Amino acid sequence: MSPVFPTVREVLALVPVRHGAPRLVAGDAGLDRPVRWVHVAEVPDIATLLGGGELVLTTGIGLPADDAGLRAFIGDLADVGVSGLVVELGRRYVSGVPRVMAAAAERRGLPLVELRRATPFVRITEAVHALIVDAQLTELRATEEIHQRFTELSVEGAEPTEVLRQAAELAGCPVVLENLSRQVLAYDPAGESAELLLDGWEQHSRQIRPAGRTAYDPDSGWLVTTVGARGQDWGRLLLRWPAAEATPPTRLTILIERAASTLALGRLIRRDAEGLERQIHRTLLTALIDHSRPVDEVALRAKALGVTLDRRHLVGVVVRHRADDAAGDAADLPEDSGPARLRDLAEAVGAALREAKLTALTSAVDDQAVGALLALPDPADEEKALAAFAAALRRVRLDAAPVRPPAVRPTRQGDPGARGGSSGAVARSVDAVTRPSVVVAAGSGVGSLREARRSLVEARQIAEAARRDPRDLPCFRLPHVGLAGLLHLLRDEPRLQTFVERELGPLLAYDAQHPREQLLGTLRAYLEQGRNKSAAASAAHLSRPAFYERLARIGRILDADLDSVEQCLSLHVALLALDAVRTP
Repeated sequence: MSPVFPTVREVLALVPVRHGAPRLVAGDAGLDRPVRWVHVAEVPDIATLLGGGELVLTTGIGLPADDAGLRAFIGDLADVGVSGLVVELGRRYVSGVPRVMAAAAERRGLPLVELRRATPFVRITEAVHALIVDAQLTELRATEEIHQRFTELSVEGAEPTEVLRQAAELAGCPVVLENLSRQVLAYDPAGESAELLLDGWEQHSRQIRPAGRTAYDPDSGWLVTTVGARGQDWGRLLLRWPAAEATPPTRLTILIERAASTLALGRLIRRDAEGLERQIHRTLLTALIDHSRPVDEVALRAKALGVTLDRRHLVGVVVRHRADDAAGDAADLPEDSGPARLRDLAEAVGAALREAKLTALTSAVDDQAVGALLALPDPADEEKALAAFAAALRRVRLDAAPVRPPAVRPTRQGDPGARGGSSGAVARSVDAVTRPSVVVAAGSGVGSLREARRSLVEARQIAEAARRDPRDLPCFRLPHVGLAGLLHLLRDEPRLQTFVERELGPLLAYDAQHPREQLLGTLRAYLEQGRNKSAAASAAHLSRPAFYERLARIGRILDADLDSVEQCLSLHVALLALDAVRTP
């Protein structure tokens, strides 16, 4: 029965009842029973007309005269579940209720109260019923707010953390969302200690076994409901209601079921995008990179999810597509190929981590890359773990989808690229096939979660710097990317940005005014081909005279001698720095 109803103790404190000078003669153990209604009765067989939870008022004039009859009367009331019995003295009983009645009530734990002063019963019933109606109205308003709040959350597509925050706020109790493996996906401690709430959660959760899809387990003090839709359950939502108190009110059952429905609906909406566990991984990984959450909170939530980050050797890893993959066949790809390709890469990284038996937080970190924070028990395992992950990722990606060779456009005599010949096109095609389509990069290992951001950022910078590296390395580290890596580490340095503007500013301004020419690409081809003009013209798909004319124009714009090794070196460094600065 819901505790929205007043208890016998609260009824005895009402003014009309206190006017009757009440005295409890038996059954003090039942004073906290809720009173669902007040019923006036003067017949001995009234129990057959009651449903339980009533407070019975009587003058006793119709009660049995014998002891056996009084015992039976009290037993019938207790059996039907009445909340208490109030007897007004003066009409049948003058000095007090019979001792046999008091003894029977005490044995059954039924509160028995004497009113030693005459009191109109109507005033008592009015006062109690008004209290009940007010409580029910309050409950109705709370239920209405629950429905309104979770309807808004469903429409807005709120994240699980927000749904639980609202549930905990409305209930005033801790709320936990777990998956079927008893791992915590989200929680809100409602102002209590999160450490105590989640300590030994899996073992504790397996002892919570309510009967039914939504039920209260009084032994543990948790109200539990199953989360899922369309016959596919994927978790449980638990709300802690102290076992020492009464059964949770109806509004909390409504609340937890509405919260579970909101979570299930959100899961269905986001199912095609990513799993709920992956969302939590993304939230925690992003929090480390952006400093948006305290490190201790990230560690606690990760541990609840099954990823222990405390007292571990942490290594940031970033896996990203190479730059030319994104543009190479854009015309042949559907509009949503970018998100789909990133989702496939995230799934491949997750599968590789499982195959390599590595523990990590992992999620997409931008539109092209997937990050992972490896948690290793021993720093000596770092190189071995990275090699195992890289090998597993290559196997997973080869099993999932073989690399499709790009189409080779045949060249004709007179085309700008004819100078390079078909052999150049075939070579570029073969290079596109054999060159690995993704880059695996790892930052320096760190010994605490507070330093994890440095490792993750370093891994991202190494991955960006290695995009154009033709080598097929299992895992790129900082020494592998050389100058490009150094420039990526310094990309936010104002002096580096000033250097880029000083060296390339006039050419960038010219390209902005003449978008069809894009002389910066011509300069890049010239420098990347080691100042070999013939090879550079072929790489730029230009005839030699046209390429030479463009080089001369670049030299005039930059006021630079493009035959000078020193000046070309400076321009090449500026180009690499520009790539680093432009990297999102």
